[in-house]
Amino acid sequence: MRSDDWQLTDDVDHFLARAGDFLRSRRTVHTTWLTLTEKLRTLGVAAHGAGVPVLGRAERDGTVRAAFFSFPASRRLTVTALTAGQADGLAALLIARGHRLTGVTAEEETAAAFAAAWRRRTGATPSVRVRIRLRRLGTLTPPRPVPAGGARSVGEDDHEHLMSWCRAFAADVGEDVTVDAATWAGTRFAEKRYTYWQTPDGTPVSMAGANPMVAGQVRIDPVYTPSHLRGHGYAGAVTVAAVRAALAAGADELVLFTNAANPTSNALYERIGFSPVTDFVAYDFTD
Repeated sequence: MRSDDWQLTDDVDHFLARAGDFLRSRRTVHTTWLTLTEKLRTLGVAAHGAGVPVLGRAERDGTVRAAFFSFPASRRLTVTALTAGQADGLAALLIARGHRLTGVTAEEETAAAFAAAWRRRTGATPSVRVRIRLRRLGTLTPPRPVPAGGARSVGEDDHEHLMSWCRAFAADVGEDVTVDAATWAGTRFAEKRYTYWQTPDGTPVSMAGANPMVAGQVRIDPVYTPSHLRGHGYAGAVTVAAVRAALAAGADELVLFTNAANPTSNALYERIGFSPVTDFVAYDFTD
């Protein structure tokens, strides 16, 4: 793929008019692109809080073959599957246009190929930040025994508590983000629907978020249980409740990400019915 096959824009509607069908053609592995572009389309760039993104698509013979996005606040590249040659061509194009990236996130082979190309062309040193495993729901299998209590939707009266748990989740996974009343609307946590699992006395003990449905798909994220409450089955119970709510709303595909290095969470979601699809890797670039 030649570098001049890539078309760059900051207009999300124009991007989706050309690349929307491509993204939906592999909706499972393109889940991040689908939810992000839907948020930008419906709420506007300001809702994301990370500046106006660069959106890229690669076309050959009128067909979109690949896509990427990058926000100025992070200067990280998130890109669909590429061959090593395509990765090198994209790296050359971005360098020629003055982009100075701090990292890349993609499926494992693509991320490695782009990181190697970026190193050859810039001298930057790539290092793995995290490996995340994409999982898709097969047959939902609720865990047994079900912990005491039940699920409920998170409402407006829970907002302060919800923000505190989103802050704690972000800290747990190493996200550099401010989550408070002033910044909430611009965070990735704002547009989701949340479910609490609560004890019989009404005390919340775990939460699960669900992204808005796009192309029939819902991605569960985040799932969080405070550290002192873990080991009681709350995360599994609240995830099942969030999945059931999404299915009832019409979703026909459920996906989620796990940290590939966390055997506890991977085993939990495997038991519930989420089977692995592919691994994504995030690299950081150090000059």
